[in-house]
Amino acid sequence: MAFAPSPIPSRTQYVLEAIKHAILTGGLSPGQALVETELAAQFGVSKTPVREALKTLAGTGLVVMSQYKGATVRTVDAGMAREVYDVRLLLEPEALRRSIEHSADLDTAKDALLKADDSADRAERSLANREFHRALYLPCGNPLLARMLDELRDQAALVSAVVWAAQPSWELEAVEHREILRLALAGDADGAARALREHIADFVQRAFPEGADA
Repeated sequence: MAFAPSPIPSRTQYVLEAIKHAILTGGLSPGQALVETELAAQFGVSKTPVREALKTLAGTGLVVMSQYKGATVRTVDAGMAREVYDVRLLLEPEALRRSIEHSADLDTAKDALLKADDSADRAERSLANREFHRALYLPCGNPLLARMLDELRDQAALVSAVVWAAQPSWELEAVEHREILRLALAGDADGAARALREHIADFVQRAFPEGADA
């Protein structure tokens, strides 16, 4: 049986993924201008795929489009971080609970933890962190719930990238990740959900204490 070749990514998708990766790994800083002509020259494409990619990234919350300033990388402040993490607190522990109740295979989460431990820099660690959390909620059995968390994933990664640049706390978070996974593998849905909730809440509270300036 013949298999169709994998589709070649479109120029827009290629540019989108490249810009997203640069934002989430610190190559592009919060508040930095995203000039269409410069990006088009950098990626060897016309301005059209760059413009479409920036529109998509604006829809996911990584880019801000302004009539006067053009496109810029979204700035992370306490208000933005708390909004994103508040929604995660509401949805992600419940998604993990359901994944455990569905006896989901969590090998991908284990692999992500190992990848984070072996990461050479903050950028790789941030990407592995995203993979770990997604591996916990993706098998929850509710595609809509998983998609909603996917939509938050990039914004949460942007927050963590900015926070880690100022407060490298990933060793503490790695310990918390291992405890969450231990409880999940033991089938303790309530315990794992509780540990995940505390993990999310503690991170944003450490980074943006209530009453502190953004």
